[in-house]
Formats: sequence, C-alpha cells, structure tokens
Amino acid sequence: MKKLLIVESPTKAKTIAHFLPSGYSVESSFGHVRDLPKTRLGIDVDHDFAPTYLVPKKAKEHVQKLIEKAKKADTIYFATDGDREGEAIAWHISELLKIKGNEKRIIFHEITKDAILEAIENPREINHDLVDAQQARRILDRIVGYKLSPLLWKKVARGLSAGRVQSVAVRLIVEREREIRAFKQQEYWTITGLFAKINSENATEFPASLIEYQSKKLEKFDISKKEKADEITEELKKLSYKVHDVSEREVRKNPLPPYRTSTLQQDAHNRLGFSSKQTMMLAQQLYEGVHLGNHRGATGLITYMRTDSTTLANKFIVQAKNYLEERFGNSYSFTKPRVFKNKAKGAQEAHEAIRPTDIALEPDAIKEHLDPRQYRLYTLIWQRALGSLMPSAIMKSTAIDIIGNEGSALFRATGNRIVFDGFLKIYPAKVEEVELPKVSKQEPINLSNVEPKQHFTEPPPRYNDASLVKELEKRGIGRPSTYAPTIETVVNRRYVERDEEKRFCPTEMGELVNNLLEKHFPNIVDYNFTAEMEENLDAIAEKHVPWTSVVSDFYGPFAKQLKIKYEEIDNKELLETKTDTVCPSCKKHNLIIRMGKFGKFLGCPGFPECAYTEAIADTHGAIENNATPAPICPNCKVAMIRKDGRFGQFFGCPNYPDCKHTERIEHKLNMHCPECETGEIVIKRSRKGKTFYGCNKYPECKYASWKKP
Repeated sequence: MKKLLIVESPTKAKTIAHFLPSGYSVESSFGHVRDLPKTRLGIDVDHDFAPTYLVPKKAKEHVQKLIEKAKKADTIYFATDGDREGEAIAWHISELLKIKGNEKRIIFHEITKDAILEAIENPREINHDLVDAQQARRILDRIVGYKLSPLLWKKVARGLSAGRVQSVAVRLIVEREREIRAFKQQEYWTITGLFAKINSENATEFPASLIEYQSKKLEKFDISKKEKADEITEELKKLSYKVHDVSEREVRKNPLPPYRTSTLQQDAHNRLGFSSKQTMMLAQQLYEGVHLGNHRGATGLITYMRTDSTTLANKFIVQAKNYLEERFGNSYSFTKPRVFKNKAKGAQEAHEAIRPTDIALEPDAIKEHLDPRQYRLYTLIWQRALGSLMPSAIMKSTAIDIIGNEGSALFRATGNRIVFDGFLKIYPAKVEEVELPKVSKQEPINLSNVEPKQHFTEPPPRYNDASLVKELEKRGIGRPSTYAPTIETVVNRRYVERDEEKRFCPTEMGELVNNLLEKHFPNIVDYNFTAEMEENLDAIAEKHVPWTSVVSDFYGPFAKQLKIKYEEIDNKELLETKTDTVCPSCKKHNLIIRMGKFGKFLGCPGFPECAYTEAIADTHGAIENNATPAPICPNCKVAMIRKDGRFGQFFGCPNYPDCKHTERIEHKLNMHCPECETGEIVIKRSRKGKTFYGCNKYPECKYASWKKP
C-alpha cells in the first residue's frame, strides 16, 4: 500500500474505493476523531481559550487503525467534506497522525470517478482559516452551553440547556406564539357573481368578484357585517350588466434556482412532508453513494448537500443542454445558461448548488435501487436542477371587467392558461388554469347568481420546519450545516413540540427559559447580535481575523454578566405562584403553582411531608381529569403524583419503586366523540410518541384521528 485516502464516512469510503486503482487504500475516520471533553469545559479561558481535545472512546479503535495505516503510506490524502466541519476533521486527523510532509488535502463536491481523480491531481494544503472558523464556533457554543446551562439547572430545573443558536430559534417560536395569542379576529365579506353569455347555447358560468360599488373601490374590510353584505347583494340583483373591458397580457413564470441546503429543506418539508433532519439524512445517503447494481456499483447521486451556492458546474450545464435537446427538442433547451444571484446571507463554504451528478440517471431509471424516500428526494433534486436551466413558462392572463348600470358596480373575472409549459414540463408547480369565454366590449351579459361569503382574518401560522429554516436564514442565524441539528435539539430538549399539523409550539418550560434569557441575557437571544457573530465567524475564514479575538470579545462581557445573574435571579419568583386554595390533603398550606420538568402543576409547599399534586390544563388546551385532585393510592393511602412516561402523563405512587400503582391521566378536549356520542375525545400518544385523538370509551369505541377534531 503506497497511498492512503481518508474520509469521514464508511459509506463514502466504500463508494470511492471502487473508483481508484490498486495502490490506494481508502479508510474512514467514522466522523470526528477529536472533540472537547464531555464532562468539563475543556477550554482555558485564561490562556487564549486554548482548547483541550480528546479522542472519544468510540473513536479510539478507528484512530489507532489510521495511525498504523499511515505509517506504511508514502502519501496521505485527507478527503473529508469541503466545508468548515470537513476541514476541521482533516486537521484533527493530521494532528493525531503526526506525520508531516507527505499529506495532501483534496476537495470534491460529488463522489464520482472523474471528480475524485481530478481532486487527486489538484491537491492543496489544509486551510487553517476554515479550521479556525470551525474551532471558534465550537468554542463559543461550548462556552454558552457549559456556562449558561448550570445556571438554568440551579434556577429552573436540572437537565436544561442553553445554546447560542438554539435559544434564538426558541425565541422565534415563542414570539410567534405570543402573536397568535394576542391576535384579534376580524370579520369581512366578499361578494362573487356568476355570469354567463346571453346568446350562447350551453353557456358556461364563470365567477367574478365585486371590486367597486357605487364608484368606490372596495377595500378588504369595507364590508364587515352580514347585514351590509346582504343589502349590497339585493341591490346587485336588480342591475343589468355588460362587458366594460377585456384585457390580455403575457405572463412569464421563471424557474427557481437549483437547491441550496435551506431551500432543499423547505421544499422537502412542503412537498414531501420531511423534517429537516430526515431531509439531510437522505441527502447524505444520496451524496455518499447508492449501489446501482453490478453495472454501475456504488455511485454518488447528488453533489454535496451543505451549500449556500446556486452555481452549477459547466460540466452539468453541457450535460443538461444535450439532454434537453435530445429528449424534448431545442424549444426546451437554452443558448445561454441562466445565472441566479445568490441571496443567502453570508454565503460561504461549498461552491456549487445541490444537483444530480449525472443527468442521465433519471429518477425512474434507478427507482428500483432507492428506497421510497430516497427516490422522492432525488426526484425533487433532479427536477429542480434541470428545470432551473429550462425556458420560462408562458401564460396568457385574461381579465374581464363587468359593469352594472352605468358604473354602480364593477366585477372582475380573471383567467389564466398555459401557452408554453417550459420548465413546468420537468419541475411541476401549481399553476391553476381558468378558462374564460370569449366576450366583446359592451356585450350584454347575464348575472345568474350573486352570493356573499363570510371570512375571518387568521393569526400568523406557527413555524414548521420549512418556515423556521427560512426565517433563520433570512436573519443570518446559523449556517446550512446547523439548521437541522438546531431544530432537533430544541425538540429533544422539550422546549418546543410539534402540534398535529407538524408545526412548532413552545412548551411551558420553553417559554420560561426563553423569558429568563430575554430578561437577563438579552444578547444570547438577540437576533442581530447572533447574526453579527455569524459574520465574525465568516471573517475568520475569509479575512484572516484571529479567532481568539472573536471569542474574547464575546466572553468578557458574558462572564461578567453571568456572575451577576447567579446572585440576582430568584428561582422561587420564577417557578412558584401562590394560590388561595388550601391543600385538600394536609389542609396546612395553600397550594402553589409550580413549574416542573414537564410543565406547570399545583403542588403543596409542604413537600416532602405532603406530596399532594394536582393537574393543570396542558399546552394543547386539554383539561386533565377536569382539574380534579390527584387520586389517592389505594395501597399506600397517599396522594399520587403526576409523572411523564412513554405514552404520556400518568399518576404514580410517590413511594415507587416499593409501590408501583399507577393510574392513567386523560387529557380531555371537552368534546363528545363524533362516532359513539357518549364518550369524550382525549389526547393520546402512540408507541412512537406521536400525538393523536381518540375516544375514552376504547375499546368499545375505536374512533381515532391524527387531526384535532
């Protein structure tokens, strides 16, 4: 063995291995080979924030194997991913191997034979600016997590954590929930008329909206009551109508740019229902290689999936042009490729959009080798990349204005039809076609019906995976590689949860922690401050700014603030609220509202002598046992306490494990079952932790629904 090529993933290693001639050995580091210690800060804040790196226990065997292989190699290639994380992994491996002079860094954005061989022909050195940028991010995140989390443990509850980006994501979700709660619904009405040509057999009716009444343009809330809507409707029925104007215009619908990390996550959620974590996991599999049978073997199907770029390689552009001309003809091809302006704030790292490595690998042609989710995501990427180079779709937009009795009312009907489908032939998008009849100016027309319709304004929607990623990117918070893990962290920490529509709502604990950080550590959850920090990290990579100065500028004020807050924050003020209700168990104390790990509950301040607790309405608005007192354990004759288990909350004996008596808690919606009409709808949790709604008379009544009734 003369040459050793090291990557971070065993799947990637397997794919690359069959592209290389004999004399090469391809090995995997199985991810990170060094990291900060888990049980302590691992950063010397008094000596330029020098980090202490350790080899994790699970990586020691792989590291030893790499060291032995490296001793026998003439040349070592570090072929880890081309972003900051990959650069840092290459540097850490280099530091562990301690072999200088025969190591080379190679970069490729797709795992294909041509890309690998070209990279080997054009090696470079490890980019220490990228390494420093990643190191600074890791150290900043460690400082915030390890310095702020203990304060939350002491003042709120054990097991909590804070994070430089995760806390800002929670703030976004909490603020949206505040907007929803503060929202005041407004009523408004619209009026639609159904018209038809008078002298036409089988005349098709078409709708038109009232846009002016009595020479006044109607604004959204001008018709705010049913009485006014009915009054106008009756007047409209008395009028005679004619065509006032007919206009046509050509509308071009341009294709969207090829996917970046954030837009892929957004589209995969909106079109396929994938979470950000699922999307990145599947994209990683497509990038690292899928076995396409004996003829092709393991093949990387897409380019690197963590990227801010919308640029496409010339090789792919030529490939796409030939494919379009052969498959669909010249009218669907291009003479000059479309160039998209990069809208990502602080765009950096990989320099190409997400695209298929070979346009000839049509999704349906390789479907049998992909699992269903891989196939759906690959299809989306393939269609989007090819469609981005195709001509615009051309639409003919028609508007018919219909006037009643010399201008006392004006209706407008709009139509739309596709003249040339262009990129829509490949990349399907929702385009509603509405055909209108051919009419002429001044032509009399018949009003066959007119109907008012009631509407109500709606609060802003909760964030979902797609809209949260979009908002984080718009504000310059986080980077492509951080969106999915950030979302997963705040869900796993139970600061937010997904509702029945897969949208994020904050838990009581999430709101409490956010409110504490907003009040006492405003910089940590400040959008502009966090975005500026991302720009500072970019400056380390791009402008050679010393990473220690960036960390030092943050740490000084933060450490001073932290010391003050340890003394200033009163945890009883945060976690307890007095009530006028006497404890029904001991009758010595008034109950207090407490904040526990799983939310608010009523409890006796005489604990542990008195362990009485009582449930409070949960975050779904359900009432637990109609807020009745906790039951008494039939074995121990003491009030039971509320616990959280695999299938939701339940009452358990405080003497567990000596007494294992439990009773189920029903989260009622105060709604009768629509099927049996005698039971009540309760919130339940499936074996996989997913919320659903069912009848409390189960198994007599088997009504169940994923959607909230």
